[in-house]
Amino acid sequence: MVAEFVSSGMRRSEFCKSRGLSFSTLDRHLKKWRWKRRRRPASSAGRLVKVELAARKSPPTQHEPSCGLAVVLSGDRRIEVQRDFDMNTFERLVNALERV
Repeated sequence: MVAEFVSSGMRRSEFCKSRGLSFSTLDRHLKKWRWKRRRRPASSAGRLVKVELAARKSPPTQHEPSCGLAVVLSGDRRIEVQRDFDMNTFERLVNALERV
């Protein structure tokens, strides 16, 4: 609802009247939306980031397992998904990360 209001370009009164909403309902949702946006670090607030695909120069060693996908974050933090990953587990992980 908030995204629809923001993208509509309408004034609050117009939007609420067209949707049969009260000002307080729209305001409550706007406050939640603004609060969630403030909690996110500015660098991850829906912005796209440039990524580089790197080819592995040598086969993985015994100590370095091969993975289907690796995302390297700042501070050498990584998210790795093995080639035979379980999609349901991956979706649960992504959902949990989005709540943080």
